Amino acid sequence: MRSFDFSPLMRSSIGYDRIEQLFQGLERTPSSDKFPPYNIIKKDLDNYQITMAVSGFSEGDIEITATQNSLQITGKSSQDDKDVEYLHRGIAGRAFNQNFELADTIKVVGASLDNGLLAIDLKREIPDALRPRTIEIGKSSLLEGKAA
Repeated sequence: MRSFDFSPLMRSSIGYDRIEQLFQGLERTPSSDKFPPYNIIKKDLDNYQITMAVSGFSEGDIEITATQNSLQITGKSSQDDKDVEYLHRGIAGRAFNQNFELADTIKVVGASLDNGLLAIDLKREIPDALRPRTIEIGKSSLLEGKAA
């Protein structure tokens, strides 16, 4: 397992403690199973979309769970194939679990399933407290009592 040293970055950065946890989580993620295939699209500055190919799954077969910093998509096929004899089975209907790490400001705003494609819409929502603001320069109360 690879270990990253973030100490050079932390000398001039404040509040990025979660970066190390993010990389450790990525190391634990199994990279062998890429099912189902998906795209991540940046629509504009603040809007994103995850499009996932889930043919054979219905809305009731898919569960989407969003927490503060993660998105989990789980699919379990409800089709009963016990009585079906396949000569060739090219459409995968197996269960899946996909996880995505989200930034603190990314929120899931909706999801739709159309023609076997699951589209999950994401939006960057920056609270007013985190938006850039102009700081007015004035006299410091610490320096008022001292002579220069």
